[in-house]
Amino acid sequence: MFSLIILALAVVLAFWLMGSYNNLVALRNAFKNGFAQIDVQLQRRYELIPNLVECAKGYMSHERETLESVMKARSAAQMANAKVVANPSNASAVAELSGAETVLTGAMGRMFALAEAYPDLKANATMGQLMEELSSTENKVSFARQAFNDAVMSYNTAREQFPAVLIANAFGFSQAEQLQITDPEQRTAPKVSFTK
Repeated sequence: MFSLIILALAVVLAFWLMGSYNNLVALRNAFKNGFAQIDVQLQRRYELIPNLVECAKGYMSHERETLESVMKARSAAQMANAKVVANPSNASAVAELSGAETVLTGAMGRMFALAEAYPDLKANATMGQLMEELSSTENKVSFARQAFNDAVMSYNTAREQFPAVLIANAFGFSQAEQLQITDPEQRTAPKVSFTK
């Protein structure tokens, strides 16, 4: 009789361990998928930026430094993004991406501010279409970031709760980092509307 009770407790404990482990795996995969959705939108954004810069070059030829800073910031953001794509659980890579995206958003904002001074550029149909696509992409990036941060919060909450914290520590479920904007001025997408 005593051995049946111990066996029953062992079975219950085994199922509890499996359930806790599987829940942590599911939540970790959810935040990794959340980052994959951000990556899709960031890649679209990275593809649009060279087209915008190329379109603006003809009109803003003496603003070469600004255009080059946009391309340099884009390159840095792409490299930081690649590190997170390789391992969305890497907190330092996520923080590096947040910083790189902040720099890119600032450079884009400076380019848009300068572009306002060029009426021919504002009237250019290609530039208008690119700006509209970028605006749509920026909105999608914002929604994807929100979904990612929600998934990270759910995962971190689950891994910190007792008794799952015992499983998390034993099996290497490390804390995930949210994508956060560190500069308050960068908390909004750049203004991308050119009026005729």
